Amino acid sequence: MRSLPTGQYLPGHSFLHQLDARVKILGLFLLMAAVIGASSVQGYVLVLMVVAICIQLSRLPLRCVFASVRRVCWFLLVIWLMNALFFAAEDALFSWGIFQLSRGGMRQGFRVVSNVVLILLLGNLLTMTTLPTQVTTALESLIKPLKLIGVPTEEVAMIISVAIQFIPTLMEEAELIKMAQIARGARFESKKLAERAASFLPLVVPIFISAFRRAEELALAMEARGYRNAKNRTKRKKEPLERHDYGALAVCALICLVQFLLR
Repeated sequence: MRSLPTGQYLPGHSFLHQLDARVKILGLFLLMAAVIGASSVQGYVLVLMVVAICIQLSRLPLRCVFASVRRVCWFLLVIWLMNALFFAAEDALFSWGIFQLSRGGMRQGFRVVSNVVLILLLGNLLTMTTLPTQVTTALESLIKPLKLIGVPTEEVAMIISVAIQFIPTLMEEAELIKMAQIARGARFESKKLAERAASFLPLVVPIFISAFRRAEELALAMEARGYRNAKNRTKRKKEPLERHDYGALAVCALICLVQFLLR
């Protein structure tokens, strides 16, 4: 494949690979809260340093970690423009119809785009250093208290795990369909916005058909292997958290606390 893996598990022996999946999921939520809570230069410097250290600890190729960011660069540009042209119109630099470019809007756009990029990177680090089966087991363990109100936690964990695992598969499928459409004359790189938008429409139906076909194949494969109910599945014995797991979780909680103190 010409495209780089996005969200796929990459085997390794790094510090992040060795962390317990439950710690990684909780740490992800804590660091996401720290990213969203950043509201100053010091706050963004803190989260940038944390993300850079996490990437270094993962020992993953940078091109794989940043692959998903490159794929949504146009979407990020649209987000920035929407904020720059429609936010904080009182200090507008210039106005043209409903569009009002302002310094406050540009700052807000950079803030939103930075948050999205940092959260994307953190999510990539989780999925690329954790096996899907470990994610399923960890999610089931973390949401187990919801059983008290009747939530089928086993089924929910299985659905989330399958959805996460299918994201890179569908992205590869979309890339293949795009290459086939280019061979048939589609102009995805056209400079005219209308032509580019029209060329993406033929991608939608094949991707949906492919998604439903793969979902049916997965259902048949699970049924052929005797899967009937998540409650009846055998599970590996849960391993206790080790010192480095508690240490990593404490560091994430401390970073989140410092971030909100900086506000």
